[in-house]
Amino acid sequence: MNWDDDSTDAAAGDEARIVGASAEGDDQAVEAALRPKDLSEFVGQEKVRQQLDLVLKAARQRGATADHVLLSGAPGLGKTTLSMIIAAEMNAPIRITSGPAIQHAGDLAAILSSLQEGEILFLDEIHRMSRPAEEMLYMAMEDFRVDVIVGKGPGATAIPLELPPFTLVGATTRAGLLPPPLRDRFGFTGHMEFYDPAELQRVIHRSAGLLDVEIDPAGAAEIAGRSRGTPRIANRLLRRVRDYAQVRADGVITREIAEAALSVYEVDGRGLDRLDRAVLEALLKLFGGGPVGLSTLAVAVGEERETVEEVAEPFLVREGLLARTPRGRVATPAAWAHLGLVPPQAAGPEGTGSGAGKGQQGLFGA
Repeated sequence: MNWDDDSTDAAAGDEARIVGASAEGDDQAVEAALRPKDLSEFVGQEKVRQQLDLVLKAARQRGATADHVLLSGAPGLGKTTLSMIIAAEMNAPIRITSGPAIQHAGDLAAILSSLQEGEILFLDEIHRMSRPAEEMLYMAMEDFRVDVIVGKGPGATAIPLELPPFTLVGATTRAGLLPPPLRDRFGFTGHMEFYDPAELQRVIHRSAGLLDVEIDPAGAAEIAGRSRGTPRIANRLLRRVRDYAQVRADGVITREIAEAALSVYEVDGRGLDRLDRAVLEALLKLFGGGPVGLSTLAVAVGEERETVEEVAEPFLVREGLLARTPRGRVATPAAWAHLGLVPPQAAGPEGTGSGAGKGQQGLFGA
C-alpha cells in the first residue's frame, strides 16, 4: 500500500523482477488506487508519520507553507505516497519530477518559476540532480529566489527572479550522496524503514479489501513473509496471487493458494527469486561458499556485474545470506541452511575440505 515510484536506481528493478514482468497499465492504475490518501490511512513508519503530522499541523495553524522535507529509504517504502499525502494535508497542488530529468540549471529555473504559492514540488532521486541545478536549488530553498544568467562571457548578467513560497519534498534511495549544504536546508528529514511482517499483513488486508479479494489471515501472512519488507512488493504479489486464485481456485486466498501461486512466480519462503537463488547456488555449488570475486560470480550466473551488485546483493546481505569481504563474496552459514546444502568444511575430517571451504572457514571460524 505504501510505496513510491522510485525507478531511477538499479535497486528499483528488485520489485519488478520478483513477479517476472513489469506492471501493465491496469496494474499501474491499481497501484495508484491503493495509495493511502492521508496520514491516518498510511500503515507503518510510525515515527516518521507522527513527526510529519506535527510539521504539517503546525504549518497549517500558522497559515504558512510547510518546511522542506527530505525522505530517504529503499525503493517501495512509501516516499512518493507520503509526498502526495503532504500535498493533500496542506490542500496544495503537487508537481512531480526527478533528479535525472534536471540536467541543467535552466531546467530547474523553468520548473521553479512556474510554481504557485504553497505548491509542493516533489523531486524524486534528488541525489542524481546535476551540480549546477543543485547549486541553484540552495538559494531557491533558503531565499525563494534564483538568479537567471542571461548572456555569455564578460557580458553575462544575472537577473534575480523572486519565487513564491513553496515546499520541496526530496526523495532519495542514497542519502549519503547528498552534499551537506543541500541536506542541511531541509527542515524535516525522515528515514523510511523496512516493514515487519505484521505491518505488511495490515497493508495486504487493506489492499485486498480495496481489490474486493477475499483473503484469510494465513494467506496474508504467507504473502507478507515473502515481500522483502516492502509494501510495493506485497501489493504486487497480492495481485499475482489473486490472479492465481481466480483462475485455478475459487477466488479465496488461503495459505495453500498463496504458496502454490508464489511457487509459480518463483518466489520462495524468504522472498528470494530466481536471480537471488542463482547467485547463492553459484556461490555455494561452484565456489564452495567463496570468497569469490563479483565479476566471476556475475559470469557464473550469466548476468552483468552491476545487476548482481545492485539488484541481488542488497537483499541477500540484508537477509544475512551473503557477506561482502575484502577477499570477495562469501556465503554465510544461513545460506547453506536455506538451500539445504552442507558446507565443505563440514563434509569431512578437518583439513580435507576444498580451498574455497578453507577460505570460508578462515573468515567465519570453524
